[in-house]
Amino acid sequence: MEEVAVVGSRISRNAEFETATPIQVMDREAIEKSGYTNLQQMFEKNPAAGNGTFSTRGNNQDSTANGAAAVSLRGMGADATLVLVNGRRVAISAFAESITTNFVDINTIPLAAIERVEVLKDGASAIYGSDAVAGVVNLVLREDFEGAEVSVDYGGADGYDEQSTSAIWGVNGDDSNFTVIFDHRTNSTLSSTERPGLDTANQSPRGGMDFRSSRGYPGSFTVDGEIQPDPDCPPAQVADTVCVYDYGPWTLLTPESERTGVMMLGNTQLTDSVEFFTEVAFQHNTSVAQGAPTPLDGDAGLTVPEGHPQNPFAGNGDLEIYRYRTVDAGARQWDIETDNLRGVFGLRGHISDWNWEASVQRSRSESTQTGDRSQGWVRTDLLQREIDAGRYNPFGGVQNPQSVIDAITTSLVRQGKSQLTSANFTVDGNLFDTRYGGVAMAAGIEHREEEASDIPDDQFQRGLIFGTESVSAQASRDISSAFVEFAVPLPANLDLTLAGRYDDYSDFGSTANPMLNLLWTANDMLSLRASWGTGFRAPSLAQIGLGPSEESIFFEDTYGCDVNPSYCASTDYNIVFSGNPDLEPEESESFNIGAVLEPVDALRLSLDYWSITQDGKIDEVPFGYLYRLNCNDQDSDVCNRADPLPGESLGALQSVDSGFVNIGEQTVSGVDLSLVYSGLPLAGGDLGLRLDYSHLAEFERVELDSSGENFLTRDLAGEYEYPQHRWAASADWARENFALTLGLNYIGEFEDTPDIDFDGTLDYDSNKSRTVDNFLTLNLQARYTGFENLMLSLGADNALDEEPPFAIGDGNSDLYGYVSSQHDPRGRFVYGRMVYSF
Repeated sequence: MEEVAVVGSRISRNAEFETATPIQVMDREAIEKSGYTNLQQMFEKNPAAGNGTFSTRGNNQDSTANGAAAVSLRGMGADATLVLVNGRRVAISAFAESITTNFVDINTIPLAAIERVEVLKDGASAIYGSDAVAGVVNLVLREDFEGAEVSVDYGGADGYDEQSTSAIWGVNGDDSNFTVIFDHRTNSTLSSTERPGLDTANQSPRGGMDFRSSRGYPGSFTVDGEIQPDPDCPPAQVADTVCVYDYGPWTLLTPESERTGVMMLGNTQLTDSVEFFTEVAFQHNTSVAQGAPTPLDGDAGLTVPEGHPQNPFAGNGDLEIYRYRTVDAGARQWDIETDNLRGVFGLRGHISDWNWEASVQRSRSESTQTGDRSQGWVRTDLLQREIDAGRYNPFGGVQNPQSVIDAITTSLVRQGKSQLTSANFTVDGNLFDTRYGGVAMAAGIEHREEEASDIPDDQFQRGLIFGTESVSAQASRDISSAFVEFAVPLPANLDLTLAGRYDDYSDFGSTANPMLNLLWTANDMLSLRASWGTGFRAPSLAQIGLGPSEESIFFEDTYGCDVNPSYCASTDYNIVFSGNPDLEPEESESFNIGAVLEPVDALRLSLDYWSITQDGKIDEVPFGYLYRLNCNDQDSDVCNRADPLPGESLGALQSVDSGFVNIGEQTVSGVDLSLVYSGLPLAGGDLGLRLDYSHLAEFERVELDSSGENFLTRDLAGEYEYPQHRWAASADWARENFALTLGLNYIGEFEDTPDIDFDGTLDYDSNKSRTVDNFLTLNLQARYTGFENLMLSLGADNALDEEPPFAIGDGNSDLYGYVSSQHDPRGRFVYGRMVYSF
């Protein structure tokens, strides 16, 4: 049997070797049967994935990683899942998500280039180092290909379509191989206006919240010390003393994107025992993002002179613009371009019974985010100039002349860059033989340099652009590592694996992590397995090198509400973050125990209980703590308010300063069940069955309470975005040239509204909210191979056109009546595929 190294071990073993850690493998055949056209779709449906698995869906203007996608195993975050390509690290995304979450953008690896996907559902820092806390995803590329293959896909849902073309060509010589892979994929925009009910921030008619913004059009003004709505504000938009605005119709459920990639893989035998190999890949992605027109508040410092020709409040002196939105300038839009380049060059060979490999790699990701004058980017100083001159009319919700719009808008550029340079050397082979088998060892050393920067436009830094999340970060580090792994056969059919790794970081110091795995093969039918290990996650480069950066969150200013009713409405406030160079790495401990049962030929069952504990988790300082401690003080250095109105003690809230600390602890545990049955005779054909089920038993998080004085423990299992039950089932039937595949994907129910009163303090542990219903979708595919060298397939994802279940939301990212991180609003998606080989 061929010897291979499967994710989770550096030791090459017989391909039928049973692993002591739970591994899920999706090979090329399974990928083609799934109907997926990118990795994003695959991992969204994987039961082992959870909260933190994000995609271009929902990546609108307020996201900080537009156009990207990531996988988060066990719901522990995208930065706690290590993504490898052919067992090697690659550069992280140039733009972090949620300000500081560094991740590998899986949109940069075309599905056409992948031979199989290996998912290790266990911690593995002792093998791979940082980030392998919740597990590892290894993308194994197609190589040693001979011949040519062309694939064309097209699919569409109501108001939306996707299309892709890929080609692979390979040639084999006597002692060499060269493979080229090309992939091109596009998708159109799916707007919220094409999905009724998801196109409004006012979900109260459906039983939700009214999240319309107090930054209105028409706006609200401070008139002689009192806040008043514009006299032309429609009655339906008046809330207390402000004029609200529905920004929902501007939302893009899925933004337009285009991805083009070329990959070249080659190897040649230099001598009988030495081979040269190389991997070179280039990927160019483009995408767009969109948000509602620029929202402005008192922090912008905008005023209207009393003599303005359209002033409806004449006789009351100069006015202050309290809340306003430049709808006449149009939506804020970004164009995003990302280029990824990766090159690997190495030698591998064998000496006696030992295999060795030496390689160097350079991996780079560069992203540019631009917005021009036609894309709604308003500068406050230019707007103030036009207001003072009487040319811009901020009253009545009118459309100002295009010449005036041109005078208040600007162009913006945000640039991000991430680089990874690495060199490594590994060996593996048999140390010696015992009466129970050979003792194998793998060892290696690695050195890598990581660098990341995110540079926003200078106009952001000067405070001239409002209403958009802004990120600024720059950091670098060097890491040197060494690892060793032993596979030891023991009496009574026991196999023991021991591993340890030492990592030395230039910024925070060193760490050592062990791992122990034990496999007992009781007989041909039953084997039992257990694994234990420690792990760590180094502070992300964004968390260490973060400059002043902003995100927005909806909540109610309860302190301000007690002073002035105008401050009572929930609205989006800015949270301003800065990095913390004194952060320590997060430490973790993982444990897995399971059984694999094969009661009859072709039937395989596995059951695993797993648990991961993470200490010193890096997290934001709890917002509720900051608010309660600082926001009842007009002169606070943390909670920033405008000057109070006459006779009042607090001004309008503008922003809250925050940061990141090693403050959290979380314990996550659950049960995984897998069933695979192949070759079952049925109706003259063969039937294959598969079930993958994951149960989240607990997700306990320890954090500071809102007083900032005590720690509390919250269990997220079954709460918002943390369904306890997820499963995927499929049945594949094939007879001669015809095959059918049926798939079911299930996301369980969970509780709604983690902050039931939307005051910025999470209260799901003390309040019982409504339940977000489960989401079950049916996938169908038919394939025909009766034509020479040609495969045709036709399928439907969500064939019954199920709508995402209604949710009130979290008051932050989910404001439109569904949970974007869990449920796909695309609807029925019908597709066709043609694969021609020659």
